[in-house]
Amino acid sequence: MTEESADDATGPERIRSIAVHREDVANALEATLRSDREVVLRATPPFSGRMRARLHALDAGGAGEDGDGGSPADAPGPIHVDPRDLVAEAPPYPEVDDTAAELPDADLETRRERHAASVESWRETVRDSLCSTVDIEVDGEVRTVDVNALG
Repeated sequence: MTEESADDATGPERIRSIAVHREDVANALEATLRSDREVVLRATPPFSGRMRARLHALDAGGAGEDGDGGSPADAPGPIHVDPRDLVAEAPPYPEVDDTAAELPDADLETRRERHAASVESWRETVRDSLCSTVDIEVDGEVRTVDVNALG
């Protein structure tokens, strides 16, 4: 820890745990797996021992993209957590072709309903499979913090 960060009472080294909403993790993981977007759970300064990490698309752009919100250049940036790191053994995402192959003679509406049920089952499994800890990077070092699941 540097002398500067030792004096920083709101630095990321203070984080002991992050709270994530189960639905946010499922949404972030689904978006990451289904698109080219990079979707994470983000905790923004000022940091405290217990932080809330919220859904954030890294390619969203706009003001405050770096999480500085007009903060000084030496202010800490946000912490990004990959949703894949928050889920223990996530099942493969159900693809439309796979669920359609299960009912090849079914009409379109039945296949749509079956696929929607498969996706909901996948989401439920993800929501129920959150890890109890996660590694985060703080000032180039990896730290393990607790994960508190909400919802």
